[in-house]
Formats: sequence, C-alpha cells, structure tokens
Amino acid sequence: MKYLPVLAIVLAASIAAVPQTSSDEIAIRNIVQEEIAAWNAGCRRLLPSFAADGTFTNVRGQFFTGHQAFMDRHDYVFKGQFHGSTLKQDIVSLKFVRPDVAVVEVLTSVTGIQKLSPGTNTDDKGRLRTRLLQVIVKDGGEWKIVAYHNTDVKSDVPAPDPNNVLLQIGEPILNLIDHPVVARGTIQFPETG
Repeated sequence: MKYLPVLAIVLAASIAAVPQTSSDEIAIRNIVQEEIAAWNAGCRRLLPSFAADGTFTNVRGQFFTGHQAFMDRHDYVFKGQFHGSTLKQDIVSLKFVRPDVAVVEVLTSVTGIQKLSPGTNTDDKGRLRTRLLQVIVKDGGEWKIVAYHNTDVKSDVPAPDPNNVLLQIGEPILNLIDHPVVARGTIQFPETG
C-alpha cells in the first residue's frame, strides 16, 4: 500500500510524457519552414498560420496584436532594414503542453541586414541572432501562432551555429553537426519504419 502513491506519480508522469502524434509535430515544423520561406521571399506571403488575434513582440520590444498588424510590420521592415536579408531557423525546443497547444523555441540567424535596430548587434560573423518563442494552438483542426515573442541574443551570449541543433522530443538539445537528420538549410525528418 505504501507504494501506491509512488505508482500513481510514475503513471501520471508516463501519461504526460506520451509524445504528440507525428502529424501534429510535422505540422508545427512546417510552420517554422513556412516562416523561413516567407522571410526569404521578402514576406510576400507571410504567414497564413499567424492567428487573426495573435500577439507579436519584435526584437525592439514593440507589441502588436492581430494578423494584419503582424503583416504590416513585416511589410515595413522588408522595405527597409531587412530588405534582401536571409533567415535561418532551428527548433531548439518543441513541447506540447496540451494536445492542442505547443510551445516552440527557435534559434534564428539573419544575414544581409541593411541597418540594425537600435540596441541590437550582430555576432562576429555578421549575423543578427535571436531566440523566437511561439505558442501555437490547434483550433478547428488547424495550427495557428497565437503568441510570437522575439528577442535578440547579445554578442557576449554563446549560441550554437544554425543547422547544428537537433530536437529530440523529451531529450536535451544535442549538437550534431554530422547527424544524418540535420541538413544544411532545411529540416529533414528521419524515415519511420
């Protein structure tokens, strides 16, 4: 009888650790890929997965609400400081806090910037590095970004190079430069058997 509370805790932890369906994880990863493609295309089609009432905090700390405000702000920066820039993103954490809610942290790298925002800086390779935290919610069968919070990584803060991190659900981040799942410029998914 004294083991019953321990058994209940172990059972609860194992239920909570059950991985999300692969289709949901792929949908989330596809949103990140859409972000990269939209940015690198100059935001011409940015970002159908951003919720109509989603919130957006940029690297300057400016706060915006709604899909249209998100689009307008990106249109503005793509006509100026980020015109012609290139984005790389790596998922460093993806957690399903509920079956219909995912929290995703992405390490970003932007090159080809025309002018830096006040208070931001590039690393020794000329890249603006940021950490982007997104809350993505499944509503009506579709995943939508409801919160998008971006902060720059200061030059004295170490951060891994892009395309060298691999997310293992429930595992710590691994630096795997030569791992077969990691490919330059894209996220590759291992074949499942």
